[in-house]
Amino acid sequence: MAQKIIQTQTTAQVQQLSLAQVALSQMVELPLAQFAERVQNEMIDNEALEEADNERDAALDAADPSADSSNGGDDEVMDGGDASEISVALGDYSSEDEVPDYLRERAERAETGSEFVVADQGSFYEELQRQIGEHNLTDHESEVMDYLIGSLDSDGFLRKDALTIADELAIYHNIYTDAAEVDRLLALLQTFEPRGIGARSLQECLRLQLTDPDNHSPWRKDALAVIDTCYQEFAANHWDEVVRRMGFDDKQASHVRHELLHLNPAPGRAFGESSMESAPTVTPDFFVQIGPDGTATATLNWGDVPPLRVSQAFVDSIQQYANHSGTLTREQQEAYVYAQGKVKAAQGFLLLINRRRQTLMAVMQGILDIQRAFFEGDDDEALLRPMALKDVAARAGVDISTVSRTVTAKYVQTLYGVYPLKHFFSGQFTSADGEEVSARQVKAALTEIISQEDKQSPLSDEALVKALQARGLQVARRTVAKYRDALHIPVARYRRQTSSK
Repeated sequence: MAQKIIQTQTTAQVQQLSLAQVALSQMVELPLAQFAERVQNEMIDNEALEEADNERDAALDAADPSADSSNGGDDEVMDGGDASEISVALGDYSSEDEVPDYLRERAERAETGSEFVVADQGSFYEELQRQIGEHNLTDHESEVMDYLIGSLDSDGFLRKDALTIADELAIYHNIYTDAAEVDRLLALLQTFEPRGIGARSLQECLRLQLTDPDNHSPWRKDALAVIDTCYQEFAANHWDEVVRRMGFDDKQASHVRHELLHLNPAPGRAFGESSMESAPTVTPDFFVQIGPDGTATATLNWGDVPPLRVSQAFVDSIQQYANHSGTLTREQQEAYVYAQGKVKAAQGFLLLINRRRQTLMAVMQGILDIQRAFFEGDDDEALLRPMALKDVAARAGVDISTVSRTVTAKYVQTLYGVYPLKHFFSGQFTSADGEEVSARQVKAALTEIISQEDKQSPLSDEALVKALQARGLQVARRTVAKYRDALHIPVARYRRQTSSK
């Protein structure tokens, strides 16, 4: 058969993130401790970035990084520093009435030392469950996806084939699907973080990580070629054979091997091992306080992050070089370019920090607005409303994925405790009178019903469904079984207690 080349045109909608958007998304995802470390590392790498002498300098550079720090600025500020720095900032005002609210609140926090630590109570299963909420799945698809997540082993691999999973769903859970739908949803699961989750083999796991759109390594394609064509030799550690077959030179071989050896062969263990050890401690990223009028307000915790600005020495040197641009020697021109690059990087970093603050506060304010009854009602969990990522995204004016990144590993401190932001997200049901009821309320009702049952004749899941319906909660039997398992409550036959005579 004769071969010929045919040229066709297709239209596709592709979303590409700029480097600034990627940098912002990574910055937003950092909890307070990691954010402070990121700031310190940037100050070490860029000598044009320095601690501000007072809050006004920091406010100027945060609001307008390109401005000269000798000019006046507004009151928007990148908070940070210790009590002594705050005192200097407060001393810039002639009376207490002129002190901005953010400085007064920050001074109070510095005096009371309001940092608390709590144990991270999340789980790998819950983290993957949260990511389901980032996708518009039907209830049926969510149930299949939930079963797929529950079928992953401790390494994050799926050891069952699609047909087996479809059969198990039909037999044990009355959920009917087919292998094609299971494969389609598995492909979606394999895009979740950490990358490599849901792989059916080590080769597929490594491949998923190398095809991650966020992996911008210049050696990614060569590493992917090794996995596709020389996987057996690589797995057997016959690297010389891999180099020979791929035709790599020494530099190429070194970089590709480094890329491959830094992939995660067991993505599920990253969370599992940490959960088996002593629970890590975290500090709150937000504070929610109740004002004299009973209104809850949220503020951002900056911890030990100092106020920053662009170094005045660098700004002055650039100005001097610019005034004599026509008479600069080669060394002076190189110094001019170097200083310009450092100042531009410092300005970009300050702008990034300011954007992080705006994004975090927008998301926290969205949560506060929806769950205001909880925060203003002495942290009464019965007042928590059903809330999804899309609800907060709509109020904050950001994308759902941005909300997801923002609430990851973030905590808020109230007068009554410290809560992970994910605590406030819950699915919803509709009661008999049409009122929206959160999944948390259903679990609370289920716990209460079981605690009051006759222990000699405990309620089956079907009986629990009827008991919930009597309370106006329309819940399916499989949902009752899922919530009972989540609450670590055994089935009826294991709850039965014989009477002692």
